Amino acid sequence: MPTLNAPLDRRDLLRTGALAGAGWALGANVAPGAAPAHADAPLFRISLAEWSLHRSFNRDGSDNLRFPEIAKKTCGVDAVEYVNQFFVDKAKDAAYLGELKRRCDDLDVVSLLIMCDGEGMLGDPDPAKRQQAVENHFKWVEAAKHLGCHSIRVNAASAGTYDEQVERAADGLSRLGEFAAQHGLNVVVENHGGLSSNGAWLAAVMRQVGRLNVGTLPDFGNFRIGPDQTYDRYQGVAELMPFAKAVSAKSNHFDAEGNETQTDYLRMLEIVLKAGYRGYVGIEWEGPAPAELEGIRLTRQLLERVRDALKEKYA
Repeated sequence: MPTLNAPLDRRDLLRTGALAGAGWALGANVAPGAAPAHADAPLFRISLAEWSLHRSFNRDGSDNLRFPEIAKKTCGVDAVEYVNQFFVDKAKDAAYLGELKRRCDDLDVVSLLIMCDGEGMLGDPDPAKRQQAVENHFKWVEAAKHLGCHSIRVNAASAGTYDEQVERAADGLSRLGEFAAQHGLNVVVENHGGLSSNGAWLAAVMRQVGRLNVGTLPDFGNFRIGPDQTYDRYQGVAELMPFAKAVSAKSNHFDAEGNETQTDYLRMLEIVLKAGYRGYVGIEWEGPAPAELEGIRLTRQLLERVRDALKEKYA
């Protein structure tokens, strides 16, 4: 399982000269869990987001403790990304987290991150509510540390004008990032609706935060800003990749040839690789049909096929 040193504040690194000439591309090039630099290393590894199974989990009441086994034995994936709603009351349960970690260790499954929702707006216009949202995430930082994850995934929800939301979201993320750094953890933001689905806006937030342990999780498909407004997904991912510490391969529908019909995976993964990213790319199947396990399988096969096609170009 990958180990991480405590992330350093970008200002500290600048003072030592460690970032001189490197810029923010460093955040992508040293993505957590990046493949080792040798000839046989894959361009990227594949993980499984728990949200891919949300329909069956919600319908059947499946136990989150079984997720690593499902990922490894049923889906053929050995790295997982949790969703906090499936163990929402267990963030401080050391025995539960210990059992989940033991199962991962027994299966040789890597825990990468926890996707956190429902903990308040990190860019809330009310400073007190913003601080409360920051503190609400502390338990998930600690849970992620317990599980051996490298990050928690959060949302950058806010309200106000474009510029006000940059300032407010950056403030909340900076405070959370400071706490996460004390635990050697990263905070990553997904494009997840509202202005966070505007790549230029979220990139501006990242620059405003200015911490190496606060980055992005570009999602191939979440670029709906409002009911009648979408952002170009390829432009958005390109804008977010310099800050990426994880990547989400959203899939919704496949054609008869096994290609995702809403996203050109070859084009998208070229954007990812050109940015220097060599970490995990997470399967996030969200379509209504086929069934979840088949959607996961098709996404994994597509990622593998594109990875093979790009190997010589980016090796």
